[in-house]
Amino acid sequence: MIRIQKNQSKSYEMNMTTGPLFQKIVLFGIPLMLSGILQLLFNAADMIVAGRFIGSLSLAAIGSTSSLIHLFINIFLGLSVGSSVIVGHFYGANSPKDVEETVHTAIYISLLSGVFLAIAGYFATKPLLLLMGTPEDVLASATIYMQVYFLGMPVMLLYNFGSAILRAVGDTRRPLYYLLLAGVINVILNISFIVVFKMGVAGVALATVLSQIVSALLILRCLTKQEGMVKLTFSKLKIWPDKLKSIARVGLPAGLQGAIFSVSNVLIQSSINQFGSIAMAGSTATANLEGFVYTAMNSFYQTSLSFTSQNHGAKNYARIKKILLYCLLLVFMIGGLLSLFVKLNGSALLSLYNTDPEVIAFGLLRLNIIFSTYFLCGMMDVVVGSLRGMGYSMIPMIVSLLGACGFRILWILFVFPHFHTLPSLFIVYPISWSITLLAHSITFFIAYQKKKTPQPYSK
Repeated sequence: MIRIQKNQSKSYEMNMTTGPLFQKIVLFGIPLMLSGILQLLFNAADMIVAGRFIGSLSLAAIGSTSSLIHLFINIFLGLSVGSSVIVGHFYGANSPKDVEETVHTAIYISLLSGVFLAIAGYFATKPLLLLMGTPEDVLASATIYMQVYFLGMPVMLLYNFGSAILRAVGDTRRPLYYLLLAGVINVILNISFIVVFKMGVAGVALATVLSQIVSALLILRCLTKQEGMVKLTFSKLKIWPDKLKSIARVGLPAGLQGAIFSVSNVLIQSSINQFGSIAMAGSTATANLEGFVYTAMNSFYQTSLSFTSQNHGAKNYARIKKILLYCLLLVFMIGGLLSLFVKLNGSALLSLYNTDPEVIAFGLLRLNIIFSTYFLCGMMDVVVGSLRGMGYSMIPMIVSLLGACGFRILWILFVFPHFHTLPSLFIVYPISWSITLLAHSITFFIAYQKKKTPQPYSK
């Protein structure tokens, strides 16, 4: 019986350092893509149910919280990226003890971080929404939604860290299965809480939290039943200082980058808020559609991160350049095709969220600008994934902050006031993607040349 369980656990893992590279990238990336799209489908169901059964004000309330929520959680999600990279390095180097210590350190961090975020987020919600200039007609609903959402932070981070560990050893299928089950539960609870019990936006948030509890418990069960390097044992939960340092070295810059990206997005959301709740609702609907394309592309950021991590750990540098090129090609194809589909069917897709012609019109303003060059955003992230997989995290953070965040903030402060329209606001996205992609590509070329060049021997 134990032998069977061990073999089954191993069958989900993937050695990324040998064998046909393109085929393995596709096999790894597709479950990741499906996981992300499924999660967004369930989130879209939240939006659709809220927009149809509660109204456009509720849709605006939920949308106004997303950039603020990400501002809170991105630093901690960055630590999950660091955990994945370090587990991948040690797994590729075939170092079981180091993998085990990293896994237990990562899970311990996720639990502590989740409790901290639940408390801090709950009490800081309303002051920050006021600081963002959230309109009075959506403030109360947005506050309730965020407070309930933040109470679920411990289980949300537990799922994210756990699935990051599984990704590091090549397992993207089981997180997909767990997400599918949790998502179905989310939709059922959503309809029950909103349509039957009339709980409003609090019902949307509560359904999300309860479904996340299910996915977190399934991830925990998977790790405790796992055989091999990433097996979780509760009695071994502790922080190993050297592993925490390694996780933080990669994860903190990634998290800070995400947090500061969120600052620029909070500023953009605050600028959108100036145009009223109808514009907010339209922008929210389009942003939700963007999420589907972004998630499809982002699956290959995570793929480049995981594959590069294992090959870096195995010192197999020749495959790293091929990994980047394959992932860039897949992002360009998938991002371009999905963006074209959304542009051709924009009005019909937006009407799923809300049938108000004004909401749809505002949504189309954002949609037509963003989806023209959205593949650049995905390509930018893939290069960052390769850099982080090689252990470089500070450099891509600095490049991203200057090329994307800094540029967006300067645009909002100095350009947008002179051209006070939504198109002049949304155009900042494709411009910043282009600048940052070029800078990241130059950085990767320099870093790759340094890695593959043998260092001179010195006595």
